[in-house]
Amino acid sequence: MRMPSEPVTLSVEQIAELNHKLATLRHDINNHLSLIMAASELIRHKPQMAERMMATLIEQPPKTSAALTKFSTEFEQTFGIIPS
Repeated sequence: MRMPSEPVTLSVEQIAELNHKLATLRHDINNHLSLIMAASELIRHKPQMAERMMATLIEQPPKTSAALTKFSTEFEQTFGIIPS
């Protein structure tokens, strides 16, 4: 990963936009974790629902990873960081 060779200056608008994207990331991850917790609780209390809830459980890690990747890419672009 190559870092910028010069200081990076961001406008107030750019900082606000990055903060908004971070808030969206937190919200998305909390939603994915909430779905995992809800599906786990349902399986614990109603084992007959395990098969239906497995799809929900399996979908959440890739969604979380995608949200993190998207934010990381936008963060790197904003600061001029070049992934290796």
